[in-house]
Amino acid sequence: MTLFKTTVGRRTFMKSSVMAGGGMMLGFSWLASCKSSTEELLKMPDEWFKINGYLKIGNNGVTTIMSPNPEIGQNVKTSMPMIVAEELDIDWKNVIVEQAPLDVSIFKRQIAGGSQAIRQSWEPLRMAGATARHMLKEAAAKAWNVPISQITTEAGVLHHKTSGKSAGYGEMASAAATIPVPKEVKLKDIKDFKIIGTPRKNVDAKKIVTGQPLFGLDYYKEGMMIAMIVHPPAFGLQLKSYDDTEVKSMPGIKDIFKIKVYNDDFTKGGLDTITFNDLVVIVGNTTWEVMNAKKKIKTEWEPIKTSKETKSMWGNTEDVVTPAGMESSEKQSEIMQSFVTTSKNTVRKDGNPEGAFKKAATILERSYTAPYLAHNTLEPMNFFAHVTDEKAALVGPIQTPEVMEKSVSARLGMPLEKIDIQLTRMGGGFGRRLYGHFLIEAAVISQKLKAPVKLIYTREDDMTCGIYRPAYYAMYRAALDENKKLTAFHVKCGGMQDSPLSANRFPAGSVDNYLAEEFIIPSNVSTGAFRAPGSNFIAGAEQSFIDELAETMGKDPIDLRLELLERAKINPVGKDNDYDADRYAGVLKMVKEKSEWGKKNPGIHRGIAAYFCHNSYVAQVLDIEMKDKKPVIKKVTAAVDCGIVVNPLAATNLCEGGIIDGIGHSMYSAITIKDGIAEQSNFNSYHLIRMNEAPESIDVHFVENQIDPTGLGEPLNPPVVGALANALYKATGKRYYNQPFAGEQKIIG
Repeated sequence: MTLFKTTVGRRTFMKSSVMAGGGMMLGFSWLASCKSSTEELLKMPDEWFKINGYLKIGNNGVTTIMSPNPEIGQNVKTSMPMIVAEELDIDWKNVIVEQAPLDVSIFKRQIAGGSQAIRQSWEPLRMAGATARHMLKEAAAKAWNVPISQITTEAGVLHHKTSGKSAGYGEMASAAATIPVPKEVKLKDIKDFKIIGTPRKNVDAKKIVTGQPLFGLDYYKEGMMIAMIVHPPAFGLQLKSYDDTEVKSMPGIKDIFKIKVYNDDFTKGGLDTITFNDLVVIVGNTTWEVMNAKKKIKTEWEPIKTSKETKSMWGNTEDVVTPAGMESSEKQSEIMQSFVTTSKNTVRKDGNPEGAFKKAATILERSYTAPYLAHNTLEPMNFFAHVTDEKAALVGPIQTPEVMEKSVSARLGMPLEKIDIQLTRMGGGFGRRLYGHFLIEAAVISQKLKAPVKLIYTREDDMTCGIYRPAYYAMYRAALDENKKLTAFHVKCGGMQDSPLSANRFPAGSVDNYLAEEFIIPSNVSTGAFRAPGSNFIAGAEQSFIDELAETMGKDPIDLRLELLERAKINPVGKDNDYDADRYAGVLKMVKEKSEWGKKNPGIHRGIAAYFCHNSYVAQVLDIEMKDKKPVIKKVTAAVDCGIVVNPLAATNLCEGGIIDGIGHSMYSAITIKDGIAEQSNFNSYHLIRMNEAPESIDVHFVENQIDPTGLGEPLNPPVVGALANALYKATGKRYYNQPFAGEQKIIG
């Protein structure tokens, strides 16, 4: 066991317990084993005893464990309680899982983003379970008048071997709840894990498959009204006036008014990105009635002026310029291309890359592009709000409740302690729900109405006025000497309001002469985080370029990567390389073995890619077969090093989802802008991957080690774009530089 100092005091635990016991608790309570038949369910406790903020134990041993983070489909609602249950040493079938309330004084980092949930909470979750187990052991030791060192636990039962005494947790829970929090606790040895590392079903599975209320759109409160927003038809426009004469008498319509999402003197934070500030709101009895009224209202729009505002960015301030004008994707592409040739912003430079390029016998140069992408969460944006003079109650799907709580407080002019945000399960996020302007809008609408209201976006609202994955452009160059040895590597990239560059990642550290440059272009088209931000583009570009580089050098693409990683391991260039060359090479070697790389398989065309992001290492081999001149993805083999895998079932599902998502977006999806208007408004014009376009099989393998867990929601997504591009090249003989690939060179049909 590992001795570990506790950091959460008794007072904090009790505060959490009080909050968890009262108010709205929206979490789905169900025995974690997901057994559905009544006879298999344990009798619910007559009395609960709160041991700490993460858990309470019933007098019959049934244990409720809080899942602290927002559930976005990454399965943390199951995986995080598994970690607590492991250290508590309780039988998983006796566990009830509930969604914890927002309380950052108890639960660390209540955010869904960056594939950080398990990584950031690994230690606190283990400590919560171990602390509770220690308190139960101490209660038993006192009751039996024996040393605590002689008390053991197993599956929710306390034992004293010498006397033969034993008791369930429920029998000691009352006494344990009164015992002071120990100053230090012992964590289990990893080899003794019984729950972590075993496949466990999603605790929400039954509600999901039977369509029971679970998501924000399902939330209902007696007396609530429905609100919808009329957005400007194009980026670069703002509201001038509106005429509601025809609308206000329509059936079910209660009110029509204008709101300002943020007041002029409001200082926005890093996630307060909004698409438009002045909005027309229609409120009515039902969604159908409000949607009909929304189509009838008459509005007049006018061009915006160039503006500059200062945002508070994670402790620093930053001036953000929003230019006037009606932008277009075509023009933006020209601007990005011009920046590649004219701008200079060196982020990293090793050796003498300019000299190496001058001496090169061969220079390979290629450029890559990617368009805007819409998140298209299956559950459209929505939030419930009931703001009174006393408090603001908000319920809905949001990835950043602890951040948005502060924004709501500031916008409503209400103390933070009067803001209550309750979490529902999210029907997808992918970064879209990091930005909670829809939550602010709901709160402002309710404050004006002095009534409960649910704000709902239509699919068109979010696809045309959303926050997109930035459009990107990247240029790569490699210098080779007369022996085809790599002597220099140069990457220069940027995009609309964002750069995808991570200058210290591979191949930095493996090349003597290395240059990384970037640029960022202002735009009034709103952009933000998208699953695996930046990596979702740059990984595919980089891995495609390395594949073409290997071909130019006459090397096997895996062998070239391994050679570079060996250099980075034994004699690294620079000191800031942010990857572990051994682990990087490890997934490459694993995928080489598992995919039987090099084995002849007639009709199958293969692409390889490997990437490190969000603290995890992934290598993938993608197999394509051409049928009727169309590529069919037969299989993706993935090797993953994300440290300890908490729930292999959920982890595999996450990997499969990331792979399919990456293939779909890079192959088919794009938002294009013309005269400020998004040309795609719904799924008839925006191509998401279909079932028959997904890989026929996905084979995921995890590296087994005892490293603390890292991210999985995002790392599988970026490299598969490169594996796909490289396999397409093998299948068609053409390189693919511009996403979506299906639109380039007419490879489909």
